[in-house]
Amino acid sequence: MTTSAQAEFGGHLLVQCLVAQGVSHVFGVPGESYLAVLDGFYQYRDQIQFVINRQEGGAAYMAEAHGKLTGRPGVCFVTRGPGATNASIGLHTAYQDSTPMVLFVGDVASDMRDREAFQEVNYLSFFGPSTKGMAKLVERIDDVRRIPEYVSRAFATAMNGRRGPVVLVLPEDMLTQPVEQDAAGRVPKAFPRAALVETGCPQASVHALRDMLQKAQRPMVIAGGSGWTAQAAQDLQRFAENWTLPVANAFRFQDTFDNHHPLYAGDVGLGINPALGKRIAQSDLLIAFGPRLGEITSGSYALIAAPEPKQALVHIHTSAEELNRVFQTQLAIHAGMPAAAQALAGLKGPDKAAWHDWSLACNEDYVANTRAAPLGSLPADTDRGLVNMPEVIAVLQKHLPADAVLTNGAGNFASWLHRYFRYHGLVKGHKTQLAPTNGAMGYGVPAGIAAAITTQRTVITLAGDGDFLMTGQELATAAQFGAKTIVIVLNNGMYGTIRMHQEREYPERVAGTALANPDFAALARAYGYAGQRIHKTQEFEAAFLAALERPQGTVIEIIQEPQAITTRASLNDIRQAALKRRAT
Repeated sequence: MTTSAQAEFGGHLLVQCLVAQGVSHVFGVPGESYLAVLDGFYQYRDQIQFVINRQEGGAAYMAEAHGKLTGRPGVCFVTRGPGATNASIGLHTAYQDSTPMVLFVGDVASDMRDREAFQEVNYLSFFGPSTKGMAKLVERIDDVRRIPEYVSRAFATAMNGRRGPVVLVLPEDMLTQPVEQDAAGRVPKAFPRAALVETGCPQASVHALRDMLQKAQRPMVIAGGSGWTAQAAQDLQRFAENWTLPVANAFRFQDTFDNHHPLYAGDVGLGINPALGKRIAQSDLLIAFGPRLGEITSGSYALIAAPEPKQALVHIHTSAEELNRVFQTQLAIHAGMPAAAQALAGLKGPDKAAWHDWSLACNEDYVANTRAAPLGSLPADTDRGLVNMPEVIAVLQKHLPADAVLTNGAGNFASWLHRYFRYHGLVKGHKTQLAPTNGAMGYGVPAGIAAAITTQRTVITLAGDGDFLMTGQELATAAQFGAKTIVIVLNNGMYGTIRMHQEREYPERVAGTALANPDFAALARAYGYAGQRIHKTQEFEAAFLAALERPQGTVIEIIQEPQAITTRASLNDIRQAALKRRAT
């Protein structure tokens, strides 16, 4: 698409370029440094919507979630200095999650630069594109005539190779300069499905993988990462079925492979099923299909040892730079997920694989792990009538449509969702899990709101009490833009993850983790949401069904027993084990 009308000045041209890229929603907090762009949003208000956020961190999270859901870069606008630094949390999330995103930062005028002007920051140094930075590319547009070039490059960079965020810095005076220029055309997605040769997935790689499979006894696939499509997920399923391969999903990419499939083995993340951990350790061939094999998925680089894994490793990834960067592979395949999955889906497997029983046992391990087990030893004065979280997750499973989007931030509370909820995911045509692999608290609420605005699907957010209060003000954004989400807040009165580690390392020495919380249900009502507080398991289903029927969003506050700190052990168990270690 090319916009035919010529822009009057830089701010308008920039918005025209976004429209040409197919951008429908932009998230941000307004700032004086990019007033000319805001005027452009007014000018083209029938083609693009500026979603007004209450804090730049929430805006950046929403843009990141939009990128995850659409496969196109989510777009965020913030002002200079504090606006940009607030937005950095969402940028870091996009970087570690390999999500396409473009952050536009209004900057000081050119004649103010390098004087430590009001709110001035050196963005190239701050966001630092590198393997340890927060962005793939950081550029400043000094020439108004080159806006189309920079925007096109930003979108291409965000989508090519390993997907990720790009930062474009916009000097205030550049945006107000007159210009006669047309917007550039839409940047296509990288790695089109039919272009197998261009993706680096030649038949030689396919045959090499086939030979490795024919020699294997206990193979395992770990699927995840970005760049997946519904068709690619279906092709992955065909590949697994042809070879009877067990498939696990990487940390917080649980919607990559259908959790209901008889070859599904579980998620490789925090609180991994011990049985799955043993299976991965015992495997003789690991096929990492898409994930970058970060710290969590690799079990702190021990479950999959760095730099030389004990298992033969095949790594399929969209970025050549990611292959063999941490782990030495026996076969590295530089390919996009659609092309690689298509190529492998046609690979004929044996009539009955040598590991057939192994694969079925992997699934049995997973199914057994989804059955609720006793929490462990609890203090005598614990009220056992409080809410049972496996039963809460079962209610979600029972009533949610297959295309519902589930979001969460970081915290032990998310483990209930990770362990007990079963995603249909991409194989049914939709991405359904939004969760930060970089462990960013506060992600769930704004991500859910972005999902509601972007997809109009049913959206559920699971949040902890500390997690919710980091970005809970974005409920005002949801109310303003008519975005309905259902937020389930688990209130245990503490930063639970840190308390768990505290009791493990320094038992009975509690400091800095207790929280005095507001009435979350009342707070929700103040924002225009409905709010309800529940204390008993049997109260949840009725509250949830009412929330599904209600036209506006709902916050359901669950008063959670502090002892229910993990899905496997109570806080008391963790403390007593630590004390026992110290005594010996």
